[in-house]
Order: sequence, then C-alpha cells, then structure tokens
Amino acid sequence: MKTYIALFRGINVAGKNILPMKELVAVLENLGMQDVKTYIQSGNVICRSKAADAAQLARKISAAIRKSHGFEPQVLLLNPAVLDKAIKENPYPEAEAAPNTLHVNFLAAIPPKPDLKALEKIRSESERFHLAREVLYLHAPDGIGRSKLAAGMERLLGVPMTSRNWNTVLKLKEMAGDD
Repeated sequence: MKTYIALFRGINVAGKNILPMKELVAVLENLGMQDVKTYIQSGNVICRSKAADAAQLARKISAAIRKSHGFEPQVLLLNPAVLDKAIKENPYPEAEAAPNTLHVNFLAAIPPKPDLKALEKIRSESERFHLAREVLYLHAPDGIGRSKLAAGMERLLGVPMTSRNWNTVLKLKEMAGDD
C-alpha cells in the first residue's frame, strides 16, 4: 500500500463545487482507498492505496466525483517524499514565522516554457517567488487576495497547479507520517 496526499482543486470554494468531507471520504473508500483522513474543507486528503500509477488514480477519483456530485475537480496526488522535499527545499525559511504568507504551489508537471520574466514584472515589491521543478514557492507578506502574481502564476507557468499555505503543508506532512 502506498500513501498518497491528494490535493483537490476548486472544491468548497465560494459556495461552488460543494463536496462535504464525509462524502469525499466515502467516494475514496468506494474506490478501495484505506485510512482516508481529511484536513480542512478545501480538499486535502491523506490515504493509502494499492494503485501504483498516481496519474491514473487521480483520473479515477475525478471521474468518481463527477459521477457522484456532478463536477470533476482537478486532483493532484503526491507521495510523502515530494512533500518532504518541498518542505526541506523552502527557499524562504525566514517566512515560516508568518506561515500564512508562505505558499507552496504544487504543479501538475514541470513547466515546459515558464514565463519567469512576466512573473517578475507583475509581482509586487514585497513578493518573492522561486520555481523548483514542479513546485513554485510564493512569499506574499501582504497576502494573496489582491496579488497580481498569485492571480497570474498558473497562466504564465503554463501548467495546472494547486496552492497550499505553509501551515497546511506542515499539517499534511504530519498526517502522512514517515511513509
């Protein structure tokens, strides 16, 4: 059995794509996943599965949610080693003191042609970012609500992504254990 960290994008946000965590757990258990644990309502799950192909499993999960709830969320499955690496390679350790300002953006793939110059142009003076293969770190001390950088990252990177703040990343690591 493999441990997976499932990051769901766009569920339970602004009253759209409502999927209560109890129902999400049931969907995953019906797919044969075990030890399913959720963290907050925005789609963070730790589970175990016999499935070896994460991409195929993510598609199965999306399809099952479409069938049961009428929408198909993007699902990114990580193994604990990816999460560990993202934590260890944080280029902004000083930002950990204000964990709600530090965001880890997990990318669906390595961006083939990221427009880093355009990202640099739209960032505010206080913001910093760092692309490390399939992870983009964003330190936004003034928040991401009005951030042009946060709003434009996915388009300028050219790959789907989902973001979690530092507190959530650390909690998911704790929940996943040392697998």
